[in-house]
Parts: sequence; C-alpha cells; structure tokens
Amino acid sequence: MNSHSVAANAVRAAAGDGQPPAHNDAASDIIVIGAGIVGLAAAFHLIGEGRRVRLLERNGVAEGASYGNAGAFAFTDILPLASPGILRKAPTWLLDPLGPLSVPPSYLPRILPWLIRFGRAGLPDRYRHSLLVQARLMRLAATAMDAMVDAAGLRPLVRRDGNLQLYESEAEWQAALPGWEARASEGIRFEHARGERLAELQPGLSPRFTVGTFTPHWQTVADPYRFAMTLFDTVIARGGTITHGEAVRLEPGPDGVRVHLADGSRLLAGQVVLAGGAWSRPLAKGLGDAVPLETERGYNTTLPGTAFDLRRQLTFGGHGFVVSPLVTGIRVGGAVELGGLTAPPNFRRSEAMLKKAATFLPGLRTEGGRQWMGFRPSMPDSLPVIGPSTADPRVFYAFGHGHLGLTQSAATGRLIAELAGGRPPSIPIDSFRPDRF
Repeated sequence: MNSHSVAANAVRAAAGDGQPPAHNDAASDIIVIGAGIVGLAAAFHLIGEGRRVRLLERNGVAEGASYGNAGAFAFTDILPLASPGILRKAPTWLLDPLGPLSVPPSYLPRILPWLIRFGRAGLPDRYRHSLLVQARLMRLAATAMDAMVDAAGLRPLVRRDGNLQLYESEAEWQAALPGWEARASEGIRFEHARGERLAELQPGLSPRFTVGTFTPHWQTVADPYRFAMTLFDTVIARGGTITHGEAVRLEPGPDGVRVHLADGSRLLAGQVVLAGGAWSRPLAKGLGDAVPLETERGYNTTLPGTAFDLRRQLTFGGHGFVVSPLVTGIRVGGAVELGGLTAPPNFRRSEAMLKKAATFLPGLRTEGGRQWMGFRPSMPDSLPVIGPSTADPRVFYAFGHGHLGLTQSAATGRLIAELAGGRPPSIPIDSFRPDRF
C-alpha cells in the first residue's frame, strides 16, 4: 500500500462510501467478505441482479494483491502451475532463496502437506484434468470480463497490446512447445518470433534471447489498482455499501448467516460470499472446510515510466517474472515465495528480479523504483475454490485464484451471482469444490 491508495480510500470514506461501525446483528441481503478484485466483481454481478450487497473489508479496498499485480488478463494462461515440467525444475529452484520458487526453511514443515498435494497435482493425468478445467474457466473469464468492462465503464483502462514470452535458448523454447500445442488445441492464437520480428515486437532486448512467442490477444490494464477502484466506485454508485472490519467467524443459523467481527460486533445476512483471498482459509475452516489454501508472496518494483521503451508485457518464464507497462510506471515482478502471512517482506527478491531485468533489457534504468509485496491465495492444483460451503448452502466461496485473480474475477462474479440466485452455473463447478482434496 502507498500514499496514493491510502488517500484514495480516505477520500471515498469522506464522501460517504464508508459505513459506520457495525452494530450487533445489522442485517443485509448478502455480504461479500473481501473488497479485492474478486469480491468487487462478485458484488458487481450480484447488484446487477437486484441484490442489496454489503462489502466487508478488513483493510482498504483493493489494497492487497489487487493493488500490486502485473495487470494482465491472462486468458491464454491455461497451464496449471503444478505441471510435470515445474516438478522437474522445483528442486533446483528451491535451493535458490532468491529464485523463481522458494520456501523459507522455517516455513517448510508447515507447508509440506501443501507441497505434497502440489506434487500430486502435477502428475500427468491430474495435470491434464486441471488444464482442461482451467481452459473452460478461461473461456468464461474472457466473455464475462468483456461484458463487465463495458457495463462498468472500464473500457478506457484496458489495452490490447499482447504479451511476449522470451526464451534464452533453443532448448528452453523446445521445452515450452508442448504447452503452446495445448494452447493451440484450445484455439489460442500465438506467433513464434525471431530476428527482426522479435526486435520489432520489443526493441532493446539482450541478444541472449533468441526466440519469443507473441500472444496478440493478451490484454493488460492501465493500472490494476485504478481498475479495481473504478469497479468499486461503480458498485457504490449502484447501491452497494461497504463496512470496514475483520471477519473472524461465520455462524449459519435459522435466520441467516452471522458474520462475527474482530471488534465483537456482528452482521447478519441471508447469504455470504467469502472472497477474502489469502485470508479466507480460517473462515472456511471454521465452517468445517479444511481447504488447502496457501499464500504465495509476490514481489515487484515499479519504476518510472521513462525507465525503458516498453512496448508490451514481457514474460521471462525461465526466471518466473514479468515486466509490465502501466500508466503508473514499469512494473518488474513475479516469482513465488511460499512463506505465509506473518513473516516480514524479503525485498531482496524484488532486487534480484530488478537486477535480472536490467541484464535482459540493457537500457533499463533501475533508479527511482517503488517496492511492493502482496499475498496471492493459491491452491495446489492451480484451480480456485468456487461454490457453496459444505456446511451451509447460503455461504459461497470465491477464493484461491493464485496468479489469476484479476483474470478470473468477472467469471467468478458471474458464477457466484448464478449460484446465489439459485440458477445453474454457466460452467460445471465440480472441480472447484472446497472438499475436492
């Protein structure tokens, strides 16, 4: 969080978007816990169906992963993180504390069960299943996002400039080809580029990158925080309300679902949507759903926009990070640190990515950057949790999207609105069950 985000939320509260402290059993039609991009998309779709929606947010609106992500609609990113390829790379990566995938030694005993499930999810048959499910969700995500962008007035914040995935050798490119073949089977367009064409797509690359793959329909947003806050403003303008407070327990009862807050107050609703991102696990566990949700700590540095002539988002897959052009600057970030919610940030990871980026883009000026760390809520099979709680059908889960929260937010919002309205979902949701493990 930075001064701009604090000020923006303060201005909205002063204008009347904030609510007074919750009173005991204050009632609502439906409460959405979490005002990140997924919760905002759910609220938007629910309001579109005439529901009276109260957002409940423990911090500032969109100040978690929705604030500092890479800003991409990664609809072509259908390959699960848990894959046979990454399982071969993971042992080497884990030995590098600043590499693309790391686990602090002190956290290893706690995360070991998750890592075992992650390994099983990368087995060929399970990987193929997750890929097909992810592809189906991404098709819905593309159409639902397009509709939400138009309906919420977000079109000026969306760019269609594509993504360029870069490879340092023929061997690295060849190893990636099965993934591109899987995308081709799903109708995803792409172009392999070399030489002059590669230089045309992005001038100033290091000559170490001999080949790239360009996905022309990849979209980015001007800035993920502005995108989320514009959606929030639309939700409020259409009748949504927001209460600031931390949910600590959900209690289904005959008259609805009570949301107990950390300050001792309670909120009552006919239905509740749990979209708390990385903080969703304790609330689901309190209902009896022991969801294996873990926290990927993501890092980035946002440089001034003049730092490099960046034409489009660049992906350095072999190093686990991207470089994104935003209206707020050039964002260098990514990688995965599985370290939980309480450890202090290790900004050496941001510095390591920035140092690599300067090598890959020799003209990149690295001074004047702003560092950030956020929490991505991740499931072992790379699929989110979407659907009713096993404890009570009036509680719906919408969390666990990993790197794809922005991308899949509109699809999740549409599915939640359908489920809350008692209608069949647009796509089968069995693979998103909270008890699938």
